[in-house]
Amino acid sequence: MKPVRPLSAVSLGVSLLVLLLVAVPATHAHNITRILAKHPQFSTFNHYLTVTHLAGEINSRLTITVLALDNSAMSSILDKHLSIGSLKNLLSLHVLVDYFGTKKLHQIGDGTTLTSTMFQATGAAAGTSGYVNITDLKGGKVGFGAEDNGGTLDSVFVKSIAEIPYNISVLQISKALSSPEAEAPMPGPSDFNLTTILRKQGCEAFANLIVESGADKTFEENIEGGLTVFCPGDTTLSAFAPKYKNLTKSQKLSLLLYHGVPVYQSMQMLRSNNGLMNTLATNGVNKYDFTVQNDGEVVTLETKVVTVKITGTVIDEDPLVIYKIDKVLQPRELFKATEAAAASPKASKGKSTKEADGPVADSPEGDAADATADSANDAGVVGPREVRLGLGVMLGLVLSVVVV
Repeated sequence: MKPVRPLSAVSLGVSLLVLLLVAVPATHAHNITRILAKHPQFSTFNHYLTVTHLAGEINSRLTITVLALDNSAMSSILDKHLSIGSLKNLLSLHVLVDYFGTKKLHQIGDGTTLTSTMFQATGAAAGTSGYVNITDLKGGKVGFGAEDNGGTLDSVFVKSIAEIPYNISVLQISKALSSPEAEAPMPGPSDFNLTTILRKQGCEAFANLIVESGADKTFEENIEGGLTVFCPGDTTLSAFAPKYKNLTKSQKLSLLLYHGVPVYQSMQMLRSNNGLMNTLATNGVNKYDFTVQNDGEVVTLETKVVTVKITGTVIDEDPLVIYKIDKVLQPRELFKATEAAAASPKASKGKSTKEADGPVADSPEGDAADATADSANDAGVVGPREVRLGLGVMLGLVLSVVVV
């Protein structure tokens, strides 16, 4: 048996382990909504970051700078009466995909630099219109201007609101940046026909059911504010038909609404925001919620009755995103939770994927599925698998110090 080092060495090893465990989650700890909530003068800006779903995208980035506008500066944007899509583009121009703290602003090489924004990252910006010019002016001032605004520096740096080097920096600027490209009209939510999209992408049976039940009206009404739909394929619904027929009319409606979430959730947002999620069926009496979990790039939805896997993306155009799933979501309010055992990893051990998971939905188009996987990598999202691997390596290093 190998001798154990003196207590001082053990204490040192344990201390190192504690420090490392604390340090790992800190790589992804910022929350722009909470940061701005401490400053009421930015309440309007904070509100529209949430409405346009930019807040979630900001939180999913490992390195970001937010050029915040106070309530007075935001009024100039709201006076333009932009559509929600154009408003998102303009606000995303105020989110830089690099870190700029107060010190860095005054140490810009050659006094000026061009930096990319989240508007540029979306691919919607033509040419370099999604870039922002930052210039260190005379007298200690720093100016900001959109690249497609004729070289005009619309705004200047006012003060730092919050800085977590080199994770997130929130800086107040005096005025909103102006950009013809970002403010250009965008297609409105009314241009989306949910049932048509579903029918064209292997979800015709699901589309027919939501129309027959009247659930389509609720789905359509929620698109403008943000909607996420989980669609079981035709093959999957065909196998589930006997159970569906045994439900009452109101239960059928609740089941179908259970497949919609009244918030836009991109794949990278699902991967970084695990936990309970309410649905269109949620009300004061019945929760009708489920838990989102991920293991690396694989995202599952757990209902306590069944575990469902997202197999691909049908469409992802904010404010609407539709995912294909390999099973019908079954809420515990309508089905017995005893079926959960069959869906658990232990129960599926030793069985083929087909036997463990049941009917598999039609395969999504490869390009769409690949794109969703790539988006999380581009955002720098660290999943539980990566964290566990990192902890395992660090624990091994600590033990090597403690034990001879």
